[in-house]
Amino acid sequence: MSDKKLAGIWIDTEKAIVARNHDGQNISEFTLCKPVKAEIQHGNSSENAGNNAETTNSNKFFKEIEHLLTNSQELYITGPGVMQEELKHFLHDTAQFRDLKITLGTSQKITDEKVLETVKDHFNR
Repeated sequence: MSDKKLAGIWIDTEKAIVARNHDGQNISEFTLCKPVKAEIQHGNSSENAGNNAETTNSNKFFKEIEHLLTNSQELYITGPGVMQEELKHFLHDTAQFRDLKITLGTSQKITDEKVLETVKDHFNR
């Protein structure tokens, strides 16, 4: 394992589970952060209002995740669907994360412990 500050995320449209190794002094230890929950919009007056609310909620969701990634030097993002791509683009459009090395993976719904194990396995290659 390297001495870099690493983070991994399992993400879908409802929540993100972040594991990172820079919470304490020992960077060989990954820990889970409190899951970030997405705000889901219901019952909009028009398609346009719905799209605007969805974009606003996605940006808010990604901002909360971004806060947990501060100081990360490498990031692994996995999960079902296209949320990994959307988060990657969001981060690379942010000055602080423009040069962050991001690797994408895919996986179905998994437990928090499995997220931790998956992130550890990814970085221990």
